[in-house]
Parts: sequence; structure tokens; C-alpha cells
Amino acid sequence: MPLVQYAEKTRTRRFASKMVRAGRGGMAPKRLKGILKKHAGRSGGRITVRHQGGRHRRQYRVVDFLREKFGIEGVVVALEYDPNRNVDLALIKYPDGEYRYILAPKGLKVKDTIISGERVEIKVGNAMKLKNLPIGTLIHNVELMPGRAGQMGRAAGTSIMVVAKQEPYAHLRLPSGEVRMVPLDCLATVGVLGNEEWKNMVLGKAGRARHMGIRPTVRGVAQDPDSHPHGGGEARSGVGRKKPMTRYGRPAVGNTRKKKNNSNKFIVKRRKS
Repeated sequence: MPLVQYAEKTRTRRFASKMVRAGRGGMAPKRLKGILKKHAGRSGGRITVRHQGGRHRRQYRVVDFLREKFGIEGVVVALEYDPNRNVDLALIKYPDGEYRYILAPKGLKVKDTIISGERVEIKVGNAMKLKNLPIGTLIHNVELMPGRAGQMGRAAGTSIMVVAKQEPYAHLRLPSGEVRMVPLDCLATVGVLGNEEWKNMVLGKAGRARHMGIRPTVRGVAQDPDSHPHGGGEARSGVGRKKPMTRYGRPAVGNTRKKKNNSNKFIVKRRKS
């Protein structure tokens, strides 16, 4: 979908832009949608995720990340906007009358057909196991463990490349540059996700961010020392600690990954620095 500038040139809209995304649609059954409760970044009344709260009311769409309807061909009946993610959704209708949402890859159109299976055609929107995909294929919505549903490659413009296969794992290059081993029996969907220009969108004004549930962010050095480790001092004193820290006193820069992480053994090559 293209990125367009606003026609009006007021102070707030002068540099703002928006994505021309799919329509809202009305063909999906009610069971695929439900009101998404607002928690405003809080758990038990305490803030656990800062800078969240006050967004517009949304409906959550139930997305089929599992793609377990093997051997049944579905037809794309609509492309719909999803307020909860930066990728559009494709509404699929199956011969048994069931409707399901999937993430819409780039190039998928209404009336196209998709299918999941052990060995299916390598076509945009089709889902199959990694062991049956040729090296060099671009994929998305990849499982980390068989049957756990897609967990990697779900953001706008994202794709993962199959770079090697060595029993019992496939080597996948992630968007970060990291090469990771994933079991060959895991499912993946062929294609690159759409809306790749989403990252270039400029909100243009603070109110638009508030509608999205994004609250203001204040620098740690501008706060008092009770609120942030970087705070306090006379005038512009800077961080004042040996290394930058989070609000909770943990390291904020450098290698913050756990050194004894169980998933370390699956990483072939670290991401680019």
C-alpha cells in the first residue's frame, strides 16, 4: 500500500503522512472479532509498560497463525485493515463455510487461492513445512517449535530467508541479520509481508499518537532522582552513572541478553551490531 502525504498544509499536517491500507470489511463472522480490553500498560493497577494508555477503542481480530487446515484450499474474499498491527489481514473462506484471518503477504489479491499442506505449490500465501521449502525462499509467520503457531516474521515488510538445511534444523536468516536454527517440521508461510513503507510514516502531531495509545516519553536526565537513576543534579548534568540504566536500575545499552539463555544453542550467527 502506498505512503501518501496529507493534502492540507496546516502546521500539524505539513509533514504528516499516512498509509493507504485495506478497507474495514464486513464479511467476517462476529466470532472473529471482539472488543480488546484496555489495560493501559498496567498490571494490578501498577505500571508495567510505560508510555502506554488512553487509546481509541479497538476490536481484536482472531488471526490464524497456526494454519493447520491441511489440504483444504481457501479463497481470499477480502483484505481488511487491522488496528492492532501494522500489516493488513486477508479474510479466507474455506469450502466448509469457515472463515479465517491470515496475515496478508505482498502480492496477495482478492479471489486468489491459498492452501496449507506437507507439499504444496511454492506460492505467496501458501503454508508448508521448512523441510519442503527450497533454499533462498522468502517466508514469514514461522514457527519456533512444531505446532506452536507462527511466532517469527509477523511485522510489516518482514521476510525471513531459508539459507541452509541440515538435519534436524533449517538455518533461517532473520531481518536483524541473525541466523537461527529452527526444526525442519515447523510451518512457514511463503512470501514477504506487505505495508513495507509503514516505517516511513510520520504521525505529524501528538494527538495522533495519543489515539494510538502512545503516551509522552520524558528523558531520564530530565526527571528527579526518585523517578529515574539518570535524574537529579544541578542544570544539565547528564547521566551521572557509570553506564546508562533503565528506570529500574538495569543496564540499558550494550549486550543485555542473558548469558545463559536456553535459546543460545540455536543461534548460528549473532545479529549485526
